[in-house]
Order: sequence, then structure tokens, then C-alpha cells
Amino acid sequence: MSALFVAPRRAAALAAFGVAAGWLLLTPAAPRSAVQWFDDLCSSLGRPMFASAPAPAGAAARPSTVLKRLSCEPLPNAPGKSQTTVLVEFPPLAYSPAHRHPGSVTAVVTEGTIRSQLQGTPPADYQAGQSFFEPPGTLHVFAENPDPSRTSKLIAFFVTDENCGPLVVYE
Repeated sequence: MSALFVAPRRAAALAAFGVAAGWLLLTPAAPRSAVQWFDDLCSSLGRPMFASAPAPAGAAARPSTVLKRLSCEPLPNAPGKSQTTVLVEFPPLAYSPAHRHPGSVTAVVTEGTIRSQLQGTPPADYQAGQSFFEPPGTLHVFAENPDPSRTSKLIAFFVTDENCGPLVVYE
């Protein structure tokens, strides 16, 4: 057999082994179906890989954010797009799980501290008066209010498809 055909076979065998090892390492205690696993693996455009895996320990017990849509306006200089403004309130110790936004987002912290992490970057703390930007489709790994007694707030400016949405794709 030619050496040209052996290398691709070895590469395929190694890839299969890697997928099997990943399956074993990433499968939660309650087994998921193969269909769900492949759906997770192949759906990274709409949500992160393995999004059906359990949330981090303790995250489910924490308060969630409260969103209030403030406005939605068409952008006359960008046909088919609109700008939506949302007030996001983080009660003490509130946690927002992994999600993506289909459009660009600029967030301005107006009160307290927001700890946030985008995929590929370390977590960062943003104080009142600071802002951060999320490119379209970027995985927002988490956002939280680390303060156990004070509420934090931010105003998010979304550039979305016409008619204000969708704004968030949760995992």
C-alpha cells in the first residue's frame, strides 16, 4: 500500500479517537443522546459547542438579569437594520449564562460592577461609566454582578435586523 494512503487513514483514526475521547470527557453524568451530542458539535454558528451541557455549579441557583426594552428605531443609513436600546438590571449576585447576539452590541455600565467574559478573552470587571463591545455572533461566556448586596445595571445598544430582533440567542 502506498505511503500516501496510510497517512490520511492514520489522521482519520486519530480524529475518530479524539472525538471519542471528547465525548467521554464532555458527556455529563446524565448521558445525552448521540443526536444531541452531534447537534451540539455541529451548531456552533447559532450557539457554542456543547451548549446542552449543564451550567456551572451554582449558576442555576443565582438570580438572573432583568431586561427592559427602552427603544427600537430603524437606522435610515443602514437599510434593513434597527438600533435597540435595553436596560439590563443585575440584582445582587445575578448571573447571565452563555449566549450570543446576532448583531453588534455596545454595553455601558451605569451602576455598580459587571464582570463579563467574551470567548477568547479573560474575565474583566467593568465599573459604572465603562463600556465594552461584542461583535456579532461572539460567544458571551458569562456576565454577572459579583456584588452580594448592590444591584448593577447596564444599557445595551444592539444593532439588529429590522423590527428589533432577535436580540439574544441563549444556549
